[in-house]
Amino acid sequence: MTPSPEHPTAVPYGTPDAPRIAVRGEAHLEVDPEIARIGITIGARGTDRRSALDDLTRRNATVLDLVKTYGEAVERLETGAFSITPELTKHGRGERIRAYHGRVHLTAELTDFTALGELTSKLADLDLTGVDGPWWALRPDSPAHRDARRQAVREAVQRAREYAEALGTSLAALVELADVGAEAAQPMAYEAQSRSLRRAAFAGAEVADEAAPLDLEPQRQQVYAQVNARFTMVPPQL
Repeated sequence: MTPSPEHPTAVPYGTPDAPRIAVRGEAHLEVDPEIARIGITIGARGTDRRSALDDLTRRNATVLDLVKTYGEAVERLETGAFSITPELTKHGRGERIRAYHGRVHLTAELTDFTALGELTSKLADLDLTGVDGPWWALRPDSPAHRDARRQAVREAVQRAREYAEALGTSLAALVELADVGAEAAQPMAYEAQSRSLRRAAFAGAEVADEAAPLDLEPQRQQVYAQVNARFTMVPPQL
């Protein structure tokens, strides 16, 4: 299209009358986690399919009741995979089913980290029950994300202003502000989460005395934000 007053040719790098500054603003915050997730695996074993299923149902109900006693400290409780599988053994020239094994996987999300230590200990103390985690995290709508974005924008403005001042001039207008990668968006990457407790007791008999609560130290979360910004500035006298 031929340039016209109504459709001027775009000049991405500015002009002598309106020079541009392009900068990147970055922010890195370290904040306390808001939630912790644990994975719970419940096992059962029986000589036939029905006895394995009945045992698994009983153990699953025990775990669910235990987790629910923590009330509002548990923000979410979900059941994942379930399986009943035969254990085969060779008998002469053929194979026979020796036993059946059942498993149920649960995920619990807690906001009270004192309750988390108590619950984890009690779960690990149950027969044929395993615990994975915790995985520390922030909520998607955590104020920490907003704070990081604001800090990144302030840094971009400050950086651009310093460049302009180095030329003996000042900023005139904001031309563009964009998240890094916004023009070619990639799937959001989740922040690294820790496992303070890899796995606790999947097998073994129940202990009569109640297990002492685990002392779990929450891992600080790293929050990053980056923005690209372009400004015009008053033409400097070079």
